[in-house]
Amino acid sequence: MAVVMRVEDMAGAFAEAFSAGNLDSLTSLYEENAVLAPQPGARVVGKAAIREAFARMTAQRPRMTMTAAMIMERDGLALVRHDWVLTGTDAAGKPTERKGTSAEVLRRQPDGRWLYVLDHPTGVDKV
Repeated sequence: MAVVMRVEDMAGAFAEAFSAGNLDSLTSLYEENAVLAPQPGARVVGKAAIREAFARMTAQRPRMTMTAAMIMERDGLALVRHDWVLTGTDAAGKPTERKGTSAEVLRRQPDGRWLYVLDHPTGVDKV
């Protein structure tokens, strides 16, 4: 399971778990009733639904790189934007690449870990 004690470390932990298709590590980065927008116009709530969404997203084993574009933190809350790139192959074996910038809210937990509360992977992309 991934443990993020500094907001700045979320990008690396998330990208590593996503690229490995490690659903346990991915879902460990979310609060129990977190909200994820797995695609434009869709929302899922709770770790079980988030896990299902990530199972679909990681099925083709894309590789992710992710860097923090902005971090604003105050009183145990953080507003974060991450720039990300997904690379892989489609069903026909052709290389694919997808880029975006997320909008996220994280909250520091009583034990000091940071977890996602709201995660919108394409939150600042024009759709």
